[in-house]
Parts: sequence; C-alpha cells; structure tokens
Amino acid sequence: MEDEVDRLVVAWQEERPDLDVEPLQVLSRVSRLARHLDRARRAVFVAHELESWEFDVLTALRRAGKPYQLSPGRLLRANLVTSGTMTNRIDRLAAAGLVERHPDPQDKRGVLVELTEAGRTRVDGTFADLLDRERELLGGLSAAEQRQLAGLLRTLLVPFDATTESLPPA
Repeated sequence: MEDEVDRLVVAWQEERPDLDVEPLQVLSRVSRLARHLDRARRAVFVAHELESWEFDVLTALRRAGKPYQLSPGRLLRANLVTSGTMTNRIDRLAAAGLVERHPDPQDKRGVLVELTEAGRTRVDGTFADLLDRERELLGGLSAAEQRQLAGLLRTLLVPFDATTESLPPA
C-alpha cells in the first residue's frame, strides 16, 4: 500500500539526498489527515447549520454539565481565543437563540453564558452525527490500533498543550 506521502518522501530523497526527510513520514500524514478530518467535520456542521466555532462554544457549555453555564473567561480559555472574539461569538450565538447571558450570582459585575434548550438540542444532534462520521473515518483500524494510535498522538501532543496552557490569557 502506498500513499501520497510515500511519493512525496521519495521525491525529496531524490532531490535532497543530503537531508533526512524521515519526519515527513509521520508529520505529513498527520497534516493530511487533519485536512481530511476538517472537511468531514465541516460537512457534519453544515448539515446541522453550525460553524465550527459555534460547535466549539456550544460543546464547551454542554460539557460543563447542568446548568450548562460558563463565564466568558472560561469559554475563551477553552476555545483559545481573545476576549473580543469570544464576546462577538457569544453575541452571535445569543442572537441565534442558542445561548443566553445571565448575571453571575457570585460576581455582581460578572456574566454567565448558558446553553439554551435549542442550543443543547442542536449540539447534541451535531455531536452524535460527528461521532458517527469519525467512527467511519477510523474504520480501517481495529480497536486496539485506535488505542495505540491515540496513545502515540497523545505523547506528541502533550508538550504542545503544556506550552499553550502556560501562556497568559489573551
């Protein structure tokens, strides 16, 4: 079995035999997979009339558990965006009836963003369909291979996440 990355590696080995192009074996495949996954995810989001950023905010609220509320600060940290961007996103989701703002009972100046019933219904349906699609994408791997791949990818990802977490809030 040969893929596009195999062809790319051979071409680079011929053109630049002085370079070790071995990292391409893994990282070019990860990059190509990310693009394919992004396309598949966007198709699910379009079917549910959501943008990927909307899904990200709604899922952060849904994962918070009842009463499905988070502060804007917690949402921006969960989504790695600036406060201005998050404010704009919350405004747009509120206008669409997917979230509501409420005063924070713990902080008189604060606000909590709450997932509405319409938002919960939308995100639940989208998430179920997304998982179905992702299961299809992983269909060529056994359960054991999926666990092994997940572990290897975790090993690569942890240092990046640790660096991101140590950055000051935007």
